[in-house]
Parts: sequence; structure tokens; C-alpha cells
Amino acid sequence: MRKLTTALLAGLVVTAGASAAMAADKTEISVARFFGACEADYGSVTDVTKANGECGIITALINKFNAESTTTVVKPEIVEWPGYDQLTARIRSGEPPVISVMHEAVISDYSSRGLLEPLDEDFAKAGVDVNDMTDAARQGVTKDGKIYAMPFDTHTWLWHINMNLFKEAGLVDEAGKPILPKNTDELFAQAEQFKEKTGKPYFISTLANETAFYTRTFDTLLYQQNVDFFADPTKVNFSSPEAKGALQLLSDIFTKDLTTKNQDYAASVSSFAAGEGGVFICGTWLIDTYDQESKKDGPLANGYAVTAFPQIYAGSPRVWADGHSWVLLKQDLTDAQRASAVEFMKFLWDNNFEWARTGHLPVRKSIIDSAEFKGLPHRGDIASLAVNGTALPSAVKRQFSIQEIEGEEVGSAMRGDKSVDEALTDAETRINELLANAK
Repeated sequence: MRKLTTALLAGLVVTAGASAAMAADKTEISVARFFGACEADYGSVTDVTKANGECGIITALINKFNAESTTTVVKPEIVEWPGYDQLTARIRSGEPPVISVMHEAVISDYSSRGLLEPLDEDFAKAGVDVNDMTDAARQGVTKDGKIYAMPFDTHTWLWHINMNLFKEAGLVDEAGKPILPKNTDELFAQAEQFKEKTGKPYFISTLANETAFYTRTFDTLLYQQNVDFFADPTKVNFSSPEAKGALQLLSDIFTKDLTTKNQDYAASVSSFAAGEGGVFICGTWLIDTYDQESKKDGPLANGYAVTAFPQIYAGSPRVWADGHSWVLLKQDLTDAQRASAVEFMKFLWDNNFEWARTGHLPVRKSIIDSAEFKGLPHRGDIASLAVNGTALPSAVKRQFSIQEIEGEEVGSAMRGDKSVDEALTDAETRINELLANAK
């Protein structure tokens, strides 16, 4: 028995040594990402089908890659959203991550300064068929004729609806669908009816500590009115009567107490799940989370719906959109590191359906057209977003900074800190000063 035990221990030592050597032979690459931290729930999950939500799915995807790759180890670095100040600081210090997640709206800021690697040749060698990219995805990652990122999704602005509260308010039709407003008058009438019947605000909105709600909603209302506010990509124009009307609409919603107030993103996400309002204006990424919530006992039980942003204005069904992507930072990489980076990007491309389970739209035509994707919950209700999602023109520089400024000024008018005219003038002036100095 002692001889057998000794032999077994010796075998374990050899096996452990071999495993360590194998791990040492792999190339390690750093990957910076946001999407939150959820190691307690998904830290060891490699079956991506068992994961839900943005954080869960990206964590499981990286786990799966590390478990399967014979050449590469991905070291994830979790950053706070959106993470660009941190990324810029790391670039300046000469220690950027190998790969970083990046909104498509931001790519041109980095690519125009020579901070990103073009990936056309790498994708061709790796077997990534760029012709399978959706038009929105390919346009989003292409700058000056070159592809600078692996697209990951297209995400847009929509309405999450508590159908249980809509029924209580008498806003459900005979087919069991939510009755949605078709103009501003119907919007206010339905919102007042909802408030009277349920005692709760019609809208749940993220109005505190970030600007995304203001910019994305305001842009959508401008798109609906066919306002080309960036006809000239070097300057913005918010002086139209349509812009004034859209901002006045948001101000009136706030003044009439038809929305929650003073909630940050986390509070508003929880507020909708807790049944504290009827409509949560937010993005595609929460569809899976709320669909899972609707299968539990609670305020959303068997009562969750999602719809493309209703046309409050009759001009166009277009809606704000952007996309997440993965970029390769320019730095001194070995051939092995670059190959490992492309290997990981190709893995994400191959597993794009799994990421699309979050609610984001996939970036591959072959997936959007597949029965598997169409069979996911609520995808038929938002199919139009694949066509109507609209980003700022790619020639517009400093898009993320523009969105911050625009959101600050729209928010100041919605909350009543500034008049509508003053906020629009200030937004236009600040953005055009930024663009005048953009290089």
C-alpha cells in the first residue's frame, strides 16, 4: 500500500508539473472590459449556456476560452464603465492592455491618433468573414477604410414594459399587447391615466449620476423628426424648432411627475424589477435579465414586454444606437501575443450568438437570420431595431465627449435647472468649441 501511495503521489507530482509547464507555455494577454463583476456567481462557469446577463455571459465566455485554448490565457481586467479615462492614462504610461472593450462611437478618437491596430489582414488570416458583419457593425468598426475592431453587438434604446401594471392601468389591447402612444398628446394622456390608476409614475428613468439617458432619449426624439443635427460633422445644430420641442417634451415629463427622479442606473434597474413604474426607457442589454425576472414570483411575474421605442413623432422609426467592440492597442507585441489576441477575437466572433442572449443585437448576418436567434424571447418585438438603430456619422470626432456634454445640458433643462433655449444654446456652443479644437 505504501508503494502504491508513493507511486500515486509521484504521478500527481508529475501531472502537476506537466500542467504547470503547459500553463507556462501559453501566451498571456490582458483584456480590459466593463460589464460588471460577478465572480461569485460565474467565476468557475465554462458552460456559457448556464450564464445570464452581460456580466455572467462575458465571464463565462472568457472562462470557456481559457479552458479550451491550448496556446493562450486571457487575463481579464475589470474596469468601471465606460473606462476611457483609465484606458487613456494607461496608454500614456506605456502600459495599455493588449485588448480593450470599446464603444464604436469612441474608436475614431483612438484610431485617428494611431493608438489602435488595423485588423483587416488579421481577420482574413483567422477566417473572420467581414462580409457576414451586419451593415451597422461593419460601419461602426470601420474608420478611414480600415477595420479597427472586432464588433461585438449593436445596442439600442427601447421600452421595457411592466404588463401587470399596464393591465391595471387599462393600457392593454384585446390581443394582450401594450397600448403605446403615437404622438405627444397620447403620451401624456396615457401617462396620466397610468398614474391615476396605479399611483405610480409611468416612466422609470436614470436621471442621476450619468448622462446617457438624456443624450440617447433626446437623440432618438430628434431622429424621429428627421433632424440631421450633424449635417456638418464638424459642428452640431440644435437650433431647430424640432429640437426645442423634443427637449420641452422631456421637461414636461419631469415637471408633471410622470417619471421617477433622482435614481442612478443601479436604482432604476432595480426600481423597474420591483414594479415601481410602468416603462423603463433603457437598452437592449437588460432584456435577458428582465425575462429571467419575469419567470420568478414578483412584480414582473408573467408580465414583462419589450418594444422598440414608440414613434412619438411620425417622421421616422429611427432610434439611437451604438455598439460594443474589441480593439487591439498599438504597442510592442510579440508575434505570439498578437496571434493570441486575434485568436480570442475570433473566439468571440464564433460565439456571438451567446452574447446576443443578453438582448443585444448580434453583429453577424448569419445569426440575425437564424431560427436560433429568432427563437429567443422578445426578439420578434425588437427586430426592427436591426434596421432602425442609428449612430452619429462616423466622421464626427469626440463622440463620447459630445454625448457627455449633450447629456449634461439636456438634463439641466429636463430638471428645470436651465430653460430649454438656454440648454440648447449651451450644448451647441460647448460641443462646437470641442470640435473646433479636435485633432
